[in-house]
Amino acid sequence: MENQRDIIDVTPPAADPAPQAETSGASSIPAGELDRITADIIRALKTVYDPEIPVDIYELGLIYKVDLNDDRLLTVDMTLTAPGCPVAGEMPGWVEGAVRGIEGVEDVKVNMTFDPPWTPEKMSDEAKLELGWL
Repeated sequence: MENQRDIIDVTPPAADPAPQAETSGASSIPAGELDRITADIIRALKTVYDPEIPVDIYELGLIYKVDLNDDRLLTVDMTLTAPGCPVAGEMPGWVEGAVRGIEGVEDVKVNMTFDPPWTPEKMSDEAKLELGWL
């Protein structure tokens, strides 16, 4: 039987300050715990910075998907601002290290993807403001 998965919406919300998890069916993880894990994941992702841009990877829109299954394996799909980024080999490890210690997460897998390619439109308003684009 395939494990049920919780898809965590890491898109910064427009009006709601506490992003909620979107579930893809019944989960063995209680809703309250899932909400806490979601907030902890976002907080951890916001500690990882692109070394060439003074904005964290979450606000830059480099995190495409976060998936927590019933076995508490956290899978993060992410990208970089450019495939030739000098830290392409290191960034997944930074992300893994940031989320690995979250209570309720047993294991972590980080996948790098360039489909779809990152564009500045994926940045949050906070990132655009920080970079002087607003």
